Amino acid sequence: MTTVAQPTYRKRVGYQATLLGGIALLASAVLVIADLQTRDTIAERRAEDFRRTLEQVLPAQMHDNRPQEDIHILRTDDGRTLEVYRARQEGRVSGVAFRVQGRGYAGPIHILMGVDAAGEVLGVRVLQHKETPGLGDKIEVNRDPWILAFDGLSFAALPAPRWAVKKDGGPFDQFTGATITPRAVVNAVRDGLTLFHAHQSELLQRAPDGPDGPMPMTPEAPVPADTSTPPPDQYLQETLP
Repeated sequence: MTTVAQPTYRKRVGYQATLLGGIALLASAVLVIADLQTRDTIAERRAEDFRRTLEQVLPAQMHDNRPQEDIHILRTDDGRTLEVYRARQEGRVSGVAFRVQGRGYAGPIHILMGVDAAGEVLGVRVLQHKETPGLGDKIEVNRDPWILAFDGLSFAALPAPRWAVKKDGGPFDQFTGATITPRAVVNAVRDGLTLFHAHQSELLQRAPDGPDGPMPMTPEAPVPADTSTPPPDQYLQETLP
């Protein structure tokens, strides 16, 4: 029986290293192509998911615009920037939504909350978390109605010092075996209301000394320069020594 001899170069370390490198390069190229092909689809799905969540904290009946497109960039007192989504009715800001974050048991908890012009919570939803399944994940509205307890609350109805779980002397329920998670959400929502009141005039486009009602929409654009020619008398007064 004749045995076919294998080329000796295949036994060389350089050949094997080159072969492995080529396979790795090919695999990387396939992954890059797949990422490019699916990136837009994933982004569209995320945008759609966010829009649906936004609708839960800014109910459709309180606006006639598209809050996801009406974005105001707020600069907080600590120098951070925060995207704020404005709901409007006939041009007036009727409510806003923005992200807040709490520190849970397993990491950060990303939250979206909506507040009306009077400072009343319209809704709170968790966007992302890594809390323990079966315990901390009760903060998700599709797993437990606990997070609906924030609806309709305000500092007028519940002063800031009382925003705590029952174990800490507040009115909010904690979860059996998981107190850190609900405490983090309560604190985050409270801090979100505090931020709203600190920047209420800016968020609602309301003059600081103006009436309690929100002002009409004013586009955030520079005022055009006045290029008209002044009356003759005014011109003479301005040019005479």
